Formats: sequence, structure tokens, C-alpha cells
Amino acid sequence: MHAADANDRVARAVDGGRLQARLEGLAAFGAAVPGTHRGGVARQALTAQELLARRWLAAAFGGRPGYAVGIDEAANVYIRRQGSDAGAPPVLTGSHADTQPLGGWLDGAYGVAAGLEVFDALDAAGVRTRRAIETVMWTNEEGSRFAPGLMGSVAYVSPGRLAEFRDARDARGVTFGQACADAREDFATAARTAGWQWFDTPLARPLHAYIEAHIEQGPIMEARGLQVGCVTAIQGVRWFRVTVPGRSAHAGTTPASARDDAQAKAIALAHVLLDYGRAQEDDRLRLTIGRWQCRPDSINTIADQVVFTVDTRHPDARVLDALQARLQALLPPGATVDTLQHKPTVAFDAGLVALARQACRALGLAHDDMLSGAFHDAMPLAGFCPTAMLFAPSIAGISHHPEEHTGIEDLTACTRALAWCLAELAGNADAAPALFTPPRKESSRCKRYPALRRSPITANPSA
Repeated sequence: MHAADANDRVARAVDGGRLQARLEGLAAFGAAVPGTHRGGVARQALTAQELLARRWLAAAFGGRPGYAVGIDEAANVYIRRQGSDAGAPPVLTGSHADTQPLGGWLDGAYGVAAGLEVFDALDAAGVRTRRAIETVMWTNEEGSRFAPGLMGSVAYVSPGRLAEFRDARDARGVTFGQACADAREDFATAARTAGWQWFDTPLARPLHAYIEAHIEQGPIMEARGLQVGCVTAIQGVRWFRVTVPGRSAHAGTTPASARDDAQAKAIALAHVLLDYGRAQEDDRLRLTIGRWQCRPDSINTIADQVVFTVDTRHPDARVLDALQARLQALLPPGATVDTLQHKPTVAFDAGLVALARQACRALGLAHDDMLSGAFHDAMPLAGFCPTAMLFAPSIAGISHHPEEHTGIEDLTACTRALAWCLAELAGNADAAPALFTPPRKESSRCKRYPALRRSPITANPSA
């Protein structure tokens, strides 16, 4: 069978009803309103609800012939569909199963369910692949229980970072290291009890490629009538903390001419900064005032200090440089700005993005290139192996909220594109070699691929 024919067969074997059932079953773990996802889902990293969800997802495959499961030191869980070439590095897909304290039912969960639906589609189509395909559930992507986020995927590509994360504590004082150890024992016990096939999963195992499916979490795709977004890059982000000093005084006795009001100065600064952002007339520039803390936070006392945060995002570092310089120039006397985070734009592999476009064309899906405005586990993976993402549209752009939703027809379409890509990457065991080859010889070492293999930073201005 020709490889493209096998890819089509697998993609068309994706079943929307089966995908919906798995997503609804997953949403039951941590559902705010039992029996429905409409009230939101509370399933934070490595809590009892997430551990139950992981076991439930693995149970459908752990005992199935040709499958195996594993969990690594960072408590990332893997479900593996074996390939005919046991020595070939696998193709990886998946996302995360943890949520915000009360989030939606699709963020992260969709990417995991989509990967498992591809397994069912491969089985239904009777397609054997040369490479193994694995669906991963990354640990603590959200960062809402343990900070920072992306712990599991970062530890995978840079195992030395795991030691930095172990002492992070949640609100109850539980360390990440202890939570990982408990999760590993929980999953291993479930596997032994059920007789699941097991495989070893050391960190930084070589990978042929990684493709992550995710909801967009924004309004662009729905507005443009797109079924699939072929993500070219995750845009750069810089976070700042601005501290504006003043002098406390009585609100009723101090005239305006004698005041040094930190609140008034901070508000003026924030307004000028937001006006600067709007004046750029660049829809890709995102500028957000987030936290706002006032001291002494009293109704009848002039503030002696205000601290607020600024989140800035754009794919072009020069735009962020200019905005940072403007912020620095606008500071009133005595005010300071500290950089909390500085992440450059991460561009995805040009060959994989082209493969995603090819899949959409082959399946007749409305698609276009897009930028991701949010962080995803694909971000650290992009420095380790060829990486890309596929987006499904979000209704009204709502995410991290109980009303997060995407129609099953759009989730199914994106999953079909994912299935086509994974089948191509893994290669039909009975056909000619796959079209996609990695940009250079695979290695177990964490190496960044040359910039020439990256998609260009420029993208559709509306994305």
C-alpha cells in the first residue's frame, strides 16, 4: 500500500463519537458538576483526580496487544503503540491532563485524547507502522499547583532541571519531588495489578518528531472559519514587575499639592503604556496589565507603594525591545522595573509545518498558518527534536474557564490532520519510506536544530 493511501485510511478512521466519549470520560475526573463538563474541571497536577484520570486513560491500552505504558522520573506518562522497528526513535504526540484550579475540559486534555484516538484509528484501519508512536501526558504544564509550569516537558529535554523542580511546594507544603514519587508508584502499582505491558522511559530519549494537538484558546480561527491551524511558532514573551513608590498620608487632610501618591503615578503610567501599545496598530502585539498591589491598601490612606505586572508578547524581538525601552523611559522618579520572564519566539520545524499543511490539503480541511500566543509543552520540545503543533478552533476564544468549548466536528477534523501526520512520520511498515526525514542525524543529546530548519518568524498578520 502506498504511504499516502495508508495516511488517508488512518485519518478517515478517526471517529468523532469515540473522541467525544473519551473527552467526556476524562472531564469526569475533577468535574465541578458531576456528569457534565459544563461547570468546569478542577484537575491540578498530580492530585488524586489527575492520577485517576491517567490510570483510566492508560487502562484502555495497557493490556491491548502491541501496546505498552511507562512513566518517567518527572512523572510524565507514556502510552506506546509498538512499531515494527524496535530500534527506531518513536514519534511522539500528546499534551497534558492537568487543569487550572477551575478550568475548561479541553485545554491539554484534547491533545491527549486526540493522540489516543489516533491509536484507535490505526487499529481500525489495520495499519502497522515502522516506528512506534507514543502519546504522552506531560506533568504540570499549567503551573497552577507547582511553579513554574511546563515542568514535565522541560525536565524531559533537560534532565538536569528536574533537581531544580523537586523542592517546589504547593499551597499545602507538598513538594513536587514527593508528588512525582507518589505518582510514579501509583501508576506502576496500577500497571502491575492490571498486567499492563511496561517499557522503560528514561528522560531525554531520542525522538523522531513531536506534534501536539491543542485548542487555539483564542478567537482567530473561529472568526476566519478555519478547521485546523498549522502553528509556525510560539511568540516571544516578556514579563515585568513595576514598583512605583510614594508617601503615605491621610486622605482627608493632605491637599493635592502636598501629595506623593503612588497610586496616582502608577495609574498614569499604566494608561500611557497601554496607549503606547494601541498606537502601534499591530494586532500581534499583546500588552496586559495583570496583578495590581497597593500598599497599605486602605480606603482612607494615600498609597506609599504600588506594584503591578506587565505581560508583553510579540513574535518580533525588536518590537518587544522597543516596548521595554518605552516602559523604562516612562518610569516616574524612584520607580523600578524588574524582568520576571524573557522567552524568545520559538519557531517550529519548517518540514513538519509543511507536512501539516500537506495533511490538511489531502483531507480537504480549511487551514492556515498561525502563531501561538500561549506557552505549550511543544516549546521546550522544539529545542530537542523536530516539533510542530496543530490547533482546533475555540468557540468565542474562551479558555481557562468553565465555558471553554469546541464543536466535536472541529475537534475531529484536527484529529484527522494529526492522524495523517503521525501515520506519515511513523511510516507504513509495509510501504516505502516516509516522506519526512529529520533535519539531521538523531541523537539522544539535547541539541537545537539549525535555524535554517525553522519556520520564518513572519506569519499571517491576523494570526
